[in-house]
Amino acid sequence: MLRYTPALAFLAAFAGLSQAAPAAKPAATPTRATTATAPSAKKARSPTGTSQNDAALEKDIRARFERSKIATNKFTVLVQGGVATLEGKTGVLQHKGTATRLARNAGAIKVVNKIEVSEEARRKSAANLETGRRRAQVKRSESSARSEARR
Repeated sequence: MLRYTPALAFLAAFAGLSQAAPAAKPAATPTRATTATAPSAKKARSPTGTSQNDAALEKDIRARFERSKIATNKFTVLVQGGVATLEGKTGVLQHKGTATRLARNAGAIKVVNKIEVSEEARRKSAANLETGRRRAQVKRSESSARSEARR
């Protein structure tokens, strides 16, 4: 046993050295990428001059609506304190969610969506859910008929 004592002492000391506490890391300095925010987000969250920022945010949301497929719905937009309120009516269920997403992406802190979906659009989406079909899905019988027609 005395023969192995120096070797065991060496291993114990070596193992103890590897368990030393790691050196303290220097304080991280903020980089430009971490401190930069989207310009539209700064507008909505800035407490000074909120009426100008709200007007710019409202204009940005309306411009995004006009560039998208929901332009035909002519939703009204009102921004107060960075909170966007959307109102109007639509015949397509997905347009309500799209309007919320566009307003948030424009920089609104919160979106109050008061857009009303028509009863016909609600029934249509409920029927699609019952049959298990989504908009982009095609029944197999329809796809085989299409492939035969191409031949």
